[in-house]
Amino acid sequence: MRIGIDAMGGDHAPEEIVLGGVQGLKFLGPDDRLVLIGREGDIHRYLPAQPDSRIEIVHAPEVIEMDDSPVESLRQKRKSSIAIMAKMAAEGELDSVISAGNTGACAAACQLRMKSLGPVLRPGIAVVLPTFAGPLTVCDAGANVSPKPSHLLQYAQMACAYSSEILGIKNPRVGLISVGGEDVKGSPLVKKTNELLRADPTIEFVGNVEGRELFSGACEVGVCDGFVGNVVLKLTEGLAEGLFKTIGHEVKSESEELFKRIEPIFGRIWERHDYSEYGGAPLLGVNGSCIICHGSSGRRAIYNAVRIAADFVRKDLNRIILSRISEVSADA
Repeated sequence: MRIGIDAMGGDHAPEEIVLGGVQGLKFLGPDDRLVLIGREGDIHRYLPAQPDSRIEIVHAPEVIEMDDSPVESLRQKRKSSIAIMAKMAAEGELDSVISAGNTGACAAACQLRMKSLGPVLRPGIAVVLPTFAGPLTVCDAGANVSPKPSHLLQYAQMACAYSSEILGIKNPRVGLISVGGEDVKGSPLVKKTNELLRADPTIEFVGNVEGRELFSGACEVGVCDGFVGNVVLKLTEGLAEGLFKTIGHEVKSESEELFKRIEPIFGRIWERHDYSEYGGAPLLGVNGSCIICHGSSGRRAIYNAVRIAADFVRKDLNRIILSRISEVSADA
C-alpha cells in the first residue's frame, strides 16, 4: 500500500503535515510506503536525521494556495503537489491520497484524474461530525452544490458504507436534512430524494430531519446538497468553538479556582468533539481513495488521516460501495 500526502497543503504546512505523516507510519506495515509530495527541501527539514525507510519524497515545486481558484490553479500549476498527487493516484502509483490544502482544487483534481467509481454519478465529500450520541456522517459537505435526487440517493448509499465499515456503526440510519420532519416539506430536490430513499430497501431511512436533530442521535448519516452540508459543517465548528470560549470565560470570571478544577473536564470534552480525531473527510465515489483534511489541520489530524486512509484501502471500501450502490437514472 502506498499513501500519498500533499506536504504543502494547509495552514500549518509543511511542518505539521510532515510530522503528522511520520507519526502515522504506525498504521502502515513494513512493506507499505508513505509518499510525501511537495518541495523536497522543505520536507527534509522536518524529517528525522535518519528517516524511516518507508518514507518516499516526490518533488513538486509549485503550491496551490488556499485562496487560489481551484480550476485555474490546476491549469496553471501543473507541477503543484495536488496536481502531481492526483496524477500519481490516477496512474496507480498511489492507493490513497491525503490533503489539507485547497479543498476545491483537491476535489477537482481527484475527480478529473481519478474519475468516478463505476455507476457513481457525482462524488461527494462525507464529513464526520462528533455528537453526544456518536459520530454523524454528513454527505455531501461541499463537492456538489447543485445535485440531483439521484446524486443524493447515492450519497446515502456510499455514506452508509463508510459509516458501517470505517466507523463501525451497524445499519446506520439515514436522515434527509430538511426544513421540517414531514415528507411534504422541503424543496423539490428534497421531496424527490425522500421518495427515492423510501423506495430503497437497503437503506434504513428515518425520514426528513431538521438541523436541531442532527446532534440528538436521530440518525447516523445525514444527506444533503453540498451547499447545505458545508454550511452545517462550518456552523458546527464555529458554534462549538464559541460555546467553549464563552463557558470558559464565564467560569473563569466567576472563580479562577473553579476554572482550574474543571479545565481538565473541558479538555476531555473538547478532545471527544475535535475534528482531528476523524482525520479528514473522504471524497466518496472516486475511483480510488482521497481524504480531504481541514485547512487548519495539525499533526494529530494528519496522523488520524493516515489511519483512515489505510483502513479505506485495507477494507477495500470501494468494492463495498459498488456492491451497495444503485444504478439510477442521471435525470432522476
